[in-house]
Amino acid sequence: MDLRQLRCAVAVADEMHFGRAAARLEMLPAALGRAVRQLEDSLGVQIFERTTRSVVITPEGLKLIREARVLLEQVDSAEQRWRKMGRKGRQVLRLGAIDTAASGLIPGLLSAVHAAHPDLKIQLVEERSAKLIPRLLAGNLDLALVRPGLMPFHRRLRGHFLLHESSVVLLPTGHPLTRLQEVNVTDLQDVPLIVPDRRSRPHSHDSVLALFEGENIEPTIIQNADEKLTMMNMVAAGIGAAIIPRWWSALAPPGVQVCELAASQGGARARLPLHVVWPRDVRDPTRDAVVEILLAIIDSYAARA
Repeated sequence: MDLRQLRCAVAVADEMHFGRAAARLEMLPAALGRAVRQLEDSLGVQIFERTTRSVVITPEGLKLIREARVLLEQVDSAEQRWRKMGRKGRQVLRLGAIDTAASGLIPGLLSAVHAAHPDLKIQLVEERSAKLIPRLLAGNLDLALVRPGLMPFHRRLRGHFLLHESSVVLLPTGHPLTRLQEVNVTDLQDVPLIVPDRRSRPHSHDSVLALFEGENIEPTIIQNADEKLTMMNMVAAGIGAAIIPRWWSALAPPGVQVCELAASQGGARARLPLHVVWPRDVRDPTRDAVVEILLAIIDSYAARA
């Protein structure tokens, strides 16, 4: 028995589904299933009854999962305490951020933090929300700026809503739609569209497609791209249009025109939520000070998002 196997079993108990548990732990389903079987074999206890359609916790498994939760919480708490002790004297805060926050919000936050706490070093990690949340839970980050929606926030995390960021349309310079004051989603029905790949950017992909679903139309997707800079360069090359968060539009290269995205027929606009999250069970005055600065400056950014 090892901690990894216990974490796998607890994740399956939380999700009651091996596929969702594997996605949460960023594992292949086969690897997760193998870890759970190894745990069962080593203890001589059947934790789950599996069928092709369902997963059920056995009475013995229920007792084991309860004890495993307590044990894992103790281990995680001890790890956080030791990490915090290791940081003393060095004043380093490990901050994770999705790409749009890293480009639009982080520079101003760093400036404000350095002005208030000149000895504090911010170690920045840029990643997707689905990657940052597990790193928070593992104790590899102290704080993260993420979008909700990919997964429910874990019960061991606390969070605070920061702002909604609006979306804009990028079109090749000279495209007929650039003459409009605002571009409607319906205007884009037959326009070739560049969208994020759902395998790597599920939230961004789904948020774009939801705009078209809300108008009961089918987008004309011509190309997938993971990175927003790549998408913008494709627009500049005339491959198609793209819908991206407003903060990124400031980096649009020559050959790209930024257009306002009009509200839908129901009056709704494409709004992307941003949250700050951190481990619930870790006391960290340095982290709390950074969160306080972030909340103090966020209104000025919300007005421009």
